[in-house]
Amino acid sequence: MTGAAARLHHSAVLDDAVERSAAPAVVRRGLDRLEATHPGLAERLEDDEALRQVVVAVLGASRSLTLLLETDIEALEVLHALDAGPAPLDDDGLDERKLRRWKAHEYLRIAGRDLVGADDLTVTVTALSELATEVLAASCRLAGAADVVVVGMGKLGGSELNYASDVDVMFVAGDNGDSDGGTRQRGAALREAMRIARRCFRVDANLRPEGRDGPLVRTVASYQAYWERWAQPWEFQALLKARPVAGPAELAATFATAAAEALWQRPLPSDDLRSLRTMKGRAEAEVARKGLEGRELKRGAGGIRDIEFSVQLLQLVHGRHDPALRSPTTLCALAELGSAGYIDPDDARALDGAYRFLRTVEHRVQLDDERQVHAVPAADDDRERLARVLGYRGNAGRSALARFDADLSQCRGRVRSIHERLYFRPLLEAFSTGELPPLSPEATEARLAAFGFTDVERTSQAVRELTRGLTRSSRLMHQLLPLLLGWLADSPDPDQGLLGLRTLASGARRSSELVRAFRESPEAARRLCSVLGTSRLLGELLGHNPDLIATLADDRQLVGDTAATLRERSTASLRWRSASEIGPGLKRFKEREMARIGMADVVDLAGLEVTATELTVLADATVQAAVDALAPPLPFAVVALGRYGGAELSYASDLDVVFVYEGTGAGDFREAEAIASSLLRTLKGSTPAARVYLLDTDLRPEGRHGPLARSLDGYRTYFERWALVWERQAMARARPVAGDGALGQRFLDTLAPFVWARPLDEDGAREIRRIKARVERERIPAGDDPQFHLKLGRGSLSDVEFCAQLLQLQHQVRAPGTMEALSRLVEAGVLDEPDARNLAEAYRFCERARNRLFLIQGRPVDSLPQSPDDLARLARSLQTTPVELREHYRRVTRRCRAVVERIFYGRPS
Repeated sequence: MTGAAARLHHSAVLDDAVERSAAPAVVRRGLDRLEATHPGLAERLEDDEALRQVVVAVLGASRSLTLLLETDIEALEVLHALDAGPAPLDDDGLDERKLRRWKAHEYLRIAGRDLVGADDLTVTVTALSELATEVLAASCRLAGAADVVVVGMGKLGGSELNYASDVDVMFVAGDNGDSDGGTRQRGAALREAMRIARRCFRVDANLRPEGRDGPLVRTVASYQAYWERWAQPWEFQALLKARPVAGPAELAATFATAAAEALWQRPLPSDDLRSLRTMKGRAEAEVARKGLEGRELKRGAGGIRDIEFSVQLLQLVHGRHDPALRSPTTLCALAELGSAGYIDPDDARALDGAYRFLRTVEHRVQLDDERQVHAVPAADDDRERLARVLGYRGNAGRSALARFDADLSQCRGRVRSIHERLYFRPLLEAFSTGELPPLSPEATEARLAAFGFTDVERTSQAVRELTRGLTRSSRLMHQLLPLLLGWLADSPDPDQGLLGLRTLASGARRSSELVRAFRESPEAARRLCSVLGTSRLLGELLGHNPDLIATLADDRQLVGDTAATLRERSTASLRWRSASEIGPGLKRFKEREMARIGMADVVDLAGLEVTATELTVLADATVQAAVDALAPPLPFAVVALGRYGGAELSYASDLDVVFVYEGTGAGDFREAEAIASSLLRTLKGSTPAARVYLLDTDLRPEGRHGPLARSLDGYRTYFERWALVWERQAMARARPVAGDGALGQRFLDTLAPFVWARPLDEDGAREIRRIKARVERERIPAGDDPQFHLKLGRGSLSDVEFCAQLLQLQHQVRAPGTMEALSRLVEAGVLDEPDARNLAEAYRFCERARNRLFLIQGRPVDSLPQSPDDLARLARSLQTTPVELREHYRRVTRRCRAVVERIFYGRPS
């Protein structure tokens, strides 16, 4: 063995350092390669302990920096002068190549000091931020853009860059009255500056107003106009980090003042906070979708973003009134939040330690190849090396990898736990003990209001009642309340949800069911908060049926009951009941099933079509049970029409029906009329509160002036001689739902020649159009908003239904419901796919909004609310904003109406 290998082999001191390194084999290969470009390196490392320590650390931690040491003869001297401080950037003769090399040397110096423990995390991230700032300033000078202010955003603005961060920036120009040519020249200079800087860092200007579509540079006045009119909640959150880092000092100060005014002089609406939390939730869901949840350091549950987001939200809530909280640096703001009592000091210390740990792990991951990664490696060998770079070593009990994995898991779990209860813990402890909270009354009110709780006294009273006493249930509620309040804050109406929760926690049976469900399933608790904060109606139904709370933990219990199962339950609900108890028994059965269907809808387990089907199956089972209980003495059937016949019921739907019987004499007629009348009374109830369903029989032959029930022969005669076009349209959706099944089928057979035997002629089409035009003119009730009517507005539900039914009758395309009819019309070549899509989109939007309005308000509502508060609750429930909700209505109904005008009315587009 000769040469470098022999020298390295015989250097006991150096060999010992290599063996104790993070990756001995990797370090040894690196030293062999460095010896070729640095003769005498082995002797130098043996004699210089400080240089030996940093070279071994860099070789073991970073392939990219190892390559720099190999290819740049001066790089080794940077590590030798590690304590000398950053080398000054000399503008004399500066060009892109020199700037890039200077950056590489300074980056190496920062990494070297970090890896040997000379600098802690805060010093390291500050140094990296100052390095990026110098590069940006030099790039602007080289490009002739030194008169522009560079604003650091994100981690640059917070002076907390990592080794592979995006360097987020915005640019500000003075208002000098530039001509178009001058503006173009400035833009070209900035693009050149970014090109130069991007040879050193990942420079990103996409956080500017309008993102990539917006101008690269704006004046202060232009920024102010944008913030005042168009900025989204996340853009104000981003301003927390805005910090001018280069450019003229006076212009920088002007921008900083304007940004601070835009951020701190506006209140934080609860909808804005909800929007920010929703965005974060989507990012976490994307991490989970990619299968990175266990390895992600930044965006996953318990990661860096949990800490940063918690701090930023509390800054947004309280920074308006407390300027001390406005630091753009996460750890500085976190320390102030803890010392001032905005969060529990123990939580603040725990988050500080976790942030330092997670950021350090992220740094080591990124240093390996200077790649922008935020997840620990999947392979055990790679993660073992990472653990050793971080200083972990194995022992007799556990390997370095096992110790690191355990620490990372424990850290993430601790961060997530604190993040979930952080916002409410100081308030809850004070509310439940009656002591003064660590926050001032103003700060307490601001925090609760930001999360949607508008009445501090009512909130504190509800908390005290939920945690009163020393029972097991109250202790569990005390532990869960920070989570529960967070989940309630995500609901459309947190105040309503909290009151609903308090109601469910009162009374022995309700509270025991509640505690049992919460103890067994946190997911049931989360879903219950969403349900209670959405629908007072569902909260009341759960109060009457507390055993249903536990079903929130089981998707299969919420969705998927078959028609046969529901029929069995409806029949069982009447067992042992007298005739006078049929209505109350069916009402209880219907309410239990309605609660189940509504909960599945609110927690997004059931889409629109599933909900409509389940509501229809519930109605079928209820009507069938009522008919069975009345025991008709002759063949008798209930036939559904309208949306009930199409199996497309909404929560607000009445049941359109006709009654048919088989018989000939006056006695049979009297029996059938008596059964029909009894069925109507039974389901209508003696009072509105006792109502099960309202059966609407106005579509029967002769309407309100005709008999309730007709014989099969009577229907045949009527259809052959007197039926009108609108009755043909109505009977197109006929479906037997209860009573004698064979009779119901014979009724359909009797209808078929009248409805489907021949295409609708032009006179019939003209009559249907006339009826539709009259509906549009006359039927929108006073008090409803015609501009946003979900049922009768232009391009809304009735437009889609009339259009589909007209085409069905013209082309003899049978289908029971509107959505199925649209599909079959496309299959038959009657309707173009884009037209069907526009009709279906409007139908789904309007029906979903109408359904949710019923759950929110507990009564039928057919237009978007005019009250701002009611509109906001609906928008939150549908995970949008009031403005976006109305714009969505306009967009889909406009497209739908264009199709209706062309196809239904035959007007040119």
